[in-house]
Amino acid sequence: MEAHQHSPDSSSEECTVLEAPPGKNACPQHAGKVSDLYCSACECPLCEDCVSDHDEHPKVPLSQALEQHRSTLQERLGAIQNRLPQVSDALSFVKEILQQLTNQRASIEEDIQSSFEDLHKQLDVRKSVLLMELEVTYGLKQKVLQAQVDCLLRGEEDLMSTCTQTEEALAGEACVASLQLERDLGEKLEELAGLGLPCQPEENDQLDLVMETDGLRKSIHNLGTIVTTSAVASQSEAMGAGLEQCIVGHPSSVTIVTRDKSGGACKSGNAILSAEVFTPDGSIVDGEIVDHKNGTYEFVYMVPKEGDFSLALRLYDQHIKGSPFKLMVTRALEADVETSYSLQVSPSTTTATNSLANATPSTGSSEGAKRRGKSPGQKKKGSKRASSALGTPRRKTQNPIEDDLIFRIGTKGRNKGEFTNLQGVAASANDRILIADSNNQCVQIFSNQGEFKSRFGVRGRSPGQLQRPTGVAVHPSGDIIIADYDNKWVSIFSCDGKFKAKLGSGRLMGPKGVSVDQNGHVIVVDNKACTVFIFQLTGKLIAKFGSRGNGDKQFAGPHFAAVNKNNEIIVTDFHNHSVKVFTPEGDLVLKFGSNGEGNGQFNAPTGVAVDVNGNIIVADWGNSRIQVFDGSGSFLSYINTSADPLYGPQGLALTSDGHVVVADSGNHCFKVYRYLQ
Repeated sequence: MEAHQHSPDSSSEECTVLEAPPGKNACPQHAGKVSDLYCSACECPLCEDCVSDHDEHPKVPLSQALEQHRSTLQERLGAIQNRLPQVSDALSFVKEILQQLTNQRASIEEDIQSSFEDLHKQLDVRKSVLLMELEVTYGLKQKVLQAQVDCLLRGEEDLMSTCTQTEEALAGEACVASLQLERDLGEKLEELAGLGLPCQPEENDQLDLVMETDGLRKSIHNLGTIVTTSAVASQSEAMGAGLEQCIVGHPSSVTIVTRDKSGGACKSGNAILSAEVFTPDGSIVDGEIVDHKNGTYEFVYMVPKEGDFSLALRLYDQHIKGSPFKLMVTRALEADVETSYSLQVSPSTTTATNSLANATPSTGSSEGAKRRGKSPGQKKKGSKRASSALGTPRRKTQNPIEDDLIFRIGTKGRNKGEFTNLQGVAASANDRILIADSNNQCVQIFSNQGEFKSRFGVRGRSPGQLQRPTGVAVHPSGDIIIADYDNKWVSIFSCDGKFKAKLGSGRLMGPKGVSVDQNGHVIVVDNKACTVFIFQLTGKLIAKFGSRGNGDKQFAGPHFAAVNKNNEIIVTDFHNHSVKVFTPEGDLVLKFGSNGEGNGQFNAPTGVAVDVNGNIIVADWGNSRIQVFDGSGSFLSYINTSADPLYGPQGLALTSDGHVVVADSGNHCFKVYRYLQ
């Protein structure tokens, strides 16, 4: 039998080895060899020539290793694919923030342009006034001096003419013929000698300009500030006793420390921070945020009932680290009352802190703590007391049962007729009730009978959008005025919800309530600045008054305002537990109320309205009731709410048909009560 013919470069051994098809399991080290093993230590495929170099290494079949690699790769692919929606959402969110930043830039640019155009106009007006004043003053002085010049010119002309005639007569020969002429000249000279000419100046030449520009130049040099921070929610954190314990009816304090993307502490204030304490059913508890202007903030709140609550702290609408926090609210034992926190409103307790160690809340007196009112469910129905002799005519004495609930509208939700933390209330002359639905970023409109009519509002930080509407009012023109707490301005909408303008941008820090006075001016209660601003509808500032503190002309977290027929402004001073009445110039007319649960006392008043008789209706937030006072601040009555108790009432208004409408914030509804005037 003939042997097979071999090629010169082949051997019998090589003929027994299968050649690997190109690109499939080929050994990367030995050409033409097939890899059938895998070294787990070196993470590489092995052919039979490679095995000797990996004798002591663990090896598995190549097919098993390939399957494991595929499985691991598939898992990693799945993890990345699962992360894609998160990245896509983050991309959309960052794009939204970028768009809002761009919109805000355009809005501020518009504000800068309009502000300086207004300043230019005012300067031009002042320039015209000064030039006119100059002309008038010059004219008056010039008239006097010119009249004197004319008089002296005439006198000089008469004197010179008579002197010339006399000199000519004296130069001639004396004779009978010239005697009469000389007599006439003598009489004329005698007359001129006694002529009273105004030889002393009757005016002066002073026309000076006093232009004190140094202070103005300095003011212009410092005019306007672009405010921002580098704070981000993901790095910012909260601390303090208010995260650990909370006692019913006593203030608790939480300190928020803002940080930048690298975790560094921010050193400046003005970050947009919001805080909400709520129950599982969504009831909202109010509080106050104090900006220490050094990157730290203090949130002081008070819970009116025990139970499980949550605290949501958001920076630029995003939860900070650990938010929302779980709170356990309990009732205090007598011994605990002595060490509970007391809310202080004097400037000394809100001094900026420089380190985390001293950024904790201060401990108040036990007396201040004991004076806190009951929880909303415990309402004391005291007897009426006589009104002041100086007050307005008091209402007809009545049984509180006569003031009764007519209907309630709303549940928690985001649909029509549903609310989440409703705040401000307004009533229009055309039989409409308007509700500022704060956490749903809209205003809802109902008939006086509670029928839903319309709503408007788009969430955002650009002009025409709403971020946290807290107050609402209706202008006599029909325009709807909305206080936007988080956007720090007041928006003006037409009666059908079309945006028209905004006012107060750059001036307001946290507008809460709005109202309209007898002149059509917009009254804005700035909760954060503790100031009342008065604007024209065009946005021009007319006046402002108030500062933080507990003095008669100071506020501690003011909420809402109403205007009486004397055009006086009635303001609820939340943390000072009082109601104050001012003239439009900011002079205090009247102050009434103190902390407590008796007749005429408050536990943080909120909404306020005035009836046709000048009686003042006040929502008592902490005591969850509505009280009625005469125009001098004397307690008259309360509106009976026992059938369907209130929980943290906010805004309040009188409807066009004479009923009381109140935002029952904790119950996510508004209620209309029969009111006997």
